[in-house]
Order: sequence, then C-alpha cells, then structure tokens
Amino acid sequence: MTAFTELVFSGVQPTGNLHLGNYLGAIKRFVEMQEREAQCLYCVVDMHAITLWQDPAALKGQIREVTAAFLAAGIDPKRSIVFNQSQVPAHAELAWIFNCVARLGWLNRMTQFKDKAGKDRENASVGLYAYPVLMAADILAYRATHVPVGEDQKQHLELTRDIAQKFNNDFSESISAHGHDAGAGFFPITEPLIGGPAARVMSLRDGTKKMSKSDPSDNSRINLTDEADTIANKVRKAKTDPEPLPSETAGLAARPEADNLVGIFAALKGVARDEVLADYGGAQFSAFKGALVELAVETLAPIASEMKRLVADTDYIDSVLADGSERAEAIAAPTLDAVKDIVGFVRRGPRLRTVR
Repeated sequence: MTAFTELVFSGVQPTGNLHLGNYLGAIKRFVEMQEREAQCLYCVVDMHAITLWQDPAALKGQIREVTAAFLAAGIDPKRSIVFNQSQVPAHAELAWIFNCVARLGWLNRMTQFKDKAGKDRENASVGLYAYPVLMAADILAYRATHVPVGEDQKQHLELTRDIAQKFNNDFSESISAHGHDAGAGFFPITEPLIGGPAARVMSLRDGTKKMSKSDPSDNSRINLTDEADTIANKVRKAKTDPEPLPSETAGLAARPEADNLVGIFAALKGVARDEVLADYGGAQFSAFKGALVELAVETLAPIASEMKRLVADTDYIDSVLADGSERAEAIAAPTLDAVKDIVGFVRRGPRLRTVR
C-alpha cells in the first residue's frame, strides 16, 4: 500500500428510516475515521438506491436526510468530503469499464443479490445484479486504500479487490507506458476496516435477525429520528431472556437478545463487551435496560434533534452536497482520465489532468 496515499471511502444508501444499526455500523465509525491522518470521503449512494424502485419525490428527501444524519452525528464537511454519488459522473463511467473487467462467475457468487432478488430473479433489475461492480467503481474512482465494511458488504469488497487486481494485470503494459508504476498497480488492493463491538446490530424483537427498516414492527429498531421518550420505550420493550447478565462474554453465546443489547451498550459507550459485563454481570435486565435507556437517549436524542433542524434547511444541505461533489470530482476525474488512457480510449481535448 506504500505507493498510494491513504484514503478512506464509504457510503450509505438513502432508502429511508435510518436506524441505530446504520449509526453504530457506519455513521459513528465515519466520525471516528476523521481522526485518521487520511482523506475521508462519505457518499450518499443514490445510484445504488434505485436498483430497487424508489419514489422520486421521496428519494430527494431521503438523500437530504442521510446527509443531515452524517452532519448531525459529527461528520465535518470541511474536514471530510460529503457528497452524493449521482453528482460525480466518474462513478457510472468507471462502472462500465469495470463491467468489462469483472467476470460473470464472480457476480453469480454474490449472495446479497440472491437474498434481495428472492425467488423471482428473472424480474430483478440488471442494476441490482451489477450493484457490486458499481460499488467497486465508487471505491476505486478515488483509489481508496481503506473501506469500513460490515458483514453484509465483505463479499462486495472482495470483488472490488478482484477487479483492481485483474485491471492491474490485464493492463500492466499500458499502465507502465502511461507513466504509472506497473509493479504497484494503478489501483490499490483496498483493505477492509472491520467493525467494532456492534458492527452488526440486531432487531430489538428478535436477536437472530438484523435490525432493518423493512421490519413491520417499528419496535424492532430505534430510528435516528426517534425522540427521547420513543427511544426509552423501545429499549424497555426490547426482548430479553429470564436469566441475569453473565459476567463474561462466553456466557452470551447462546443468548442472542442479551448479546445484542450488550453489544449496543458497548458500541454507544465506545468500550468492549467485557467492560460492560464487568459492570453489569449478574444484574437483571430491568437494571441494565435502565442504564441502556440513559446512554441511548443521551447519545441519540441530540442527533435526532439536529437532524430535524438540518433537514428543514434544504439550501444548506444542498450546498454541502454541491461542495462535496466538486471536491470529490476533483479526485475522481483525473483517475477516470488515466483509466481511459490506459484502456485505449481517445479522449476529447488536451490532457489537462494527471494522476501521480
């Protein structure tokens, strides 16, 4: 990785109802990443959202809501680049080139397509099938060295690494001929940044299922727009078991609901599960839930309040996205120009930009 400047890229889909899982699994980590000595780009991946049909009017609001969540949680749009995918054409253009690099067999192994398409795969969109290639373009348009990933995206990051490696191998002579280090490769082999104590947050009603906006029960999740009383009620109603909390993490192995609540507490407080159990091992859930309510409300209620304020200020949100998109394009456009040269396209006009 020494040939590449460290750069972190990640994104969130604007598909409505951001919840605690989105916050702990992604957005909270984005805020922490700002402390790294690396450029951070955080993208509202609206092009991914339309792989499943979206109401156009609702989608605009959801793009702004995700942006508001980024900002309300503590992402600084001056220190990091916050933008939406569709404002930077390099994502779509590079995705087509990568469609011609990726192999059909690679995509056929993607389990997330099988899960989302279900039994009626013949009626799924081509975009849903090719989604992982666009994700690779999102990452590699910036030659990102690191990507925070959850369990459900690990396979897609592996595909990104495969595409980068194949591009580097297939075009090694052209890469060298255009002044790049063919030994290092034009694209980095992006490294995953694995999640912390609650990278995968489960339903408050069923500890074996991932927390999801599509769950019919609103009590299964804490939405980022929930007010303090709602957060408290959902935590108190969360499913548990009759046993007290164990004193060691091994005791959580066959207790999914207990494991989930301990993981949520640990992630909100920024400590390990062991530390939580050192304080609450042997306690009944009534006492533990009281402490979790206090911590969740203290952490999430200010975010909900700030989100609502920001969502109402659409001019400001749009200005953040416009500024971020310009800054993102300044990084991605030279990469795309270089890729076009490497694959043998004839580009319009003089070469104004170079990638080093």
